[in-house]
Amino acid sequence: MKLDDNGLLIRNASLNFLLQKSHSNRFLGCLLAGFSLFISVSLPAQQAADPEDLIAQEEDYYSIVDIPIPDGIELEVGGLAVIPDGSLGVATRRGEVWLIENPYMTGSRIPRFSRFASGLHEPLGLAYHEGSLYTSQRSELTRLTDKTGNREADAYETVVSWPLSGNYHEYSYGPLFTPEGDMLITLNLGWIGHGASLAKWRGWMMNVAPDGEMIPVASGMRSPAGFGYNAEGDVFYTENQGDWVGSGRITHVEKGDFVGNPEGLVWSHLEESPVKLKPEDIPDTGQPMSKVAADIPGFKTPAVWLPHGLMGISTSAILTDQSGGAFGPFTDQLFVGDQGHSKIVRVYLEKVNGVYQGVAFPFREGFSSGILRMVWGKDASLFVGMTSRGWGSTGKDPFGLQRLVWTGKVPFEIKTVKAKPDGFELEFTLPVKESVAKNPDSYQLSSFNYKYHHNYGSPVIELEDLDVRAAIVAEDGLSVRLVVDDLKKGYIHEINASGIKSETGMDLLHAAGYYTLNEIPAGEKVKLSVVDNSPVNSHQGHQNSDGSTSKKEVSAATSAAARTKNSPKRMTEMPESWSDGPDQTIVVGTKPGLKYDLDNFEVKAGSKVKVTFNNNDDMMHNLVIVQPNTAIEVGEMALEMGLKGSQNDYIPDSDKVLYHTNILSPETSETIYFEAPAVPGEYTYVCTFPGHAYVMQGIMKVVK
Repeated sequence: MKLDDNGLLIRNASLNFLLQKSHSNRFLGCLLAGFSLFISVSLPAQQAADPEDLIAQEEDYYSIVDIPIPDGIELEVGGLAVIPDGSLGVATRRGEVWLIENPYMTGSRIPRFSRFASGLHEPLGLAYHEGSLYTSQRSELTRLTDKTGNREADAYETVVSWPLSGNYHEYSYGPLFTPEGDMLITLNLGWIGHGASLAKWRGWMMNVAPDGEMIPVASGMRSPAGFGYNAEGDVFYTENQGDWVGSGRITHVEKGDFVGNPEGLVWSHLEESPVKLKPEDIPDTGQPMSKVAADIPGFKTPAVWLPHGLMGISTSAILTDQSGGAFGPFTDQLFVGDQGHSKIVRVYLEKVNGVYQGVAFPFREGFSSGILRMVWGKDASLFVGMTSRGWGSTGKDPFGLQRLVWTGKVPFEIKTVKAKPDGFELEFTLPVKESVAKNPDSYQLSSFNYKYHHNYGSPVIELEDLDVRAAIVAEDGLSVRLVVDDLKKGYIHEINASGIKSETGMDLLHAAGYYTLNEIPAGEKVKLSVVDNSPVNSHQGHQNSDGSTSKKEVSAATSAAARTKNSPKRMTEMPESWSDGPDQTIVVGTKPGLKYDLDNFEVKAGSKVKVTFNNNDDMMHNLVIVQPNTAIEVGEMALEMGLKGSQNDYIPDSDKVLYHTNILSPETSETIYFEAPAVPGEYTYVCTFPGHAYVMQGIMKVVK
């Protein structure tokens, strides 16, 4: 949201309504801000019961501070950079670069904005280097320099330019400076109903020397909006769900890598290309990516998958915590932003057999708009830059700038997960209660994967429950070794420790994480007693009811209601009894910004209705007609479906759902038939794809 001069606002879900009312009353705003800060520091955390409760609970440990944006400035953030004098540089999608003095709001507490540059073409990155700011516009990498000291760029210099086809989807990102002083940029694919490399090097990461020489580094990228270094100095990039991309992910990138989307390989025949694969070398079988890549040299699979809908829907910025503990207990871990879900997830990486892999956890929700950029402040707080135009986000504001500040309290979290030859080792931020931590029933594990194919996204496939045979608690209570049957190399493993409590009785702030197991380490396995499954020379085991192990497979088939044609809620063939056809035919499409192109339509009560839904957007949608005033409730039910959501087209099993299409890929359509409700009223149609329900709605008005 935008504020005038209210000063410091720290969000707390229980005060949202009053804080919104405070916009027109400066005294009330400041009073409530202080009261919110008192509450966030003073109240103990409780187990979250719903999304708002979770946000309020997260606030106890990491507070979101609004940076007031002056009226008239459309700060749709495309890039962030901290300047040596303490100012914050902000590039906007509107083509401007702003300098913000006192972004920490110390002293007068009011930041001061000055425009540094303008007239740029949607810059989506910003970096400071040796007295200049660098940004990637659509068609070039630009150096901006203030030569007179008046805090305004006097020189706009093209470092290097690249061709464009004119397609709207050809975003350009960066730069990221290398230790040698070169710059890395990434180039988005175009969109023509599917991703396409319509101009040279689209879908690639490129290296740019200070003199402008540009050489390709790696290919296979679709929408590489974020990239950065891990603690070891290796480069990782973030990818968004789309064609050939089953879910969001982060991937380690080295020269010569192919990372998944074959569209950019149309340029691999060029002499300067370090990637020699051709588009026809990539099979389109729908097998998991790990299985396909095993037979293709140079095919780099993700280090960590971010399960769609659970860890966000559109990954963005990537940043490493190198604060040395000043930002909390997660030093050297990665923080990854999500544009669609307006949140940040946390990633712990390890290297096994020379390959990166690791685990992703939820971290902080409740930001005001869609997160695109993050940068560390000089005080170890995290600046978060946001935008939602054209892309939509759960945060309702069109743009925003906020800081994330650690309160100094340590949350009870799973700090790290490390792969073992026979399971995983969980490290906690606080000692666990041994009586529950040693019980294998306190943990639920499963493995799953995604299809690797040209289609947009993927349902969860091969979902399988795993048996936890033993849980061994360390003497200090800070770690637990889990012995797990049937680890699957190349698969994502959900690890849920919701049964765990700390020594003081706290529940985990976030109980579930998702570990991508690219490699299974060698080493000694835990020896278990064949009698009771307890670890040898230890009493910290658990006896199965029959002394055996079992493997429970969860059906990968979707529910009958969601998939079967002519089910009561999804009739895709006209009923034979409709001899005269439908009474009314409605066609609904989409338009940018998570919107239907038809805001409302009217039908008669009890009439026969035919609705055709055309998904002409560049992301997945459905159309679900629900009971009046239940759209958000149904959307949140879809979010709570977890891993089974994609298998069931995000259609909750609820009587609040009246009629629906399945989830549709871009450039596809589906027609459904139904009898309009007998009771007049305003029935909402809503997209229940994770996060879309908050904004993507229309009204079916039923009249007598």
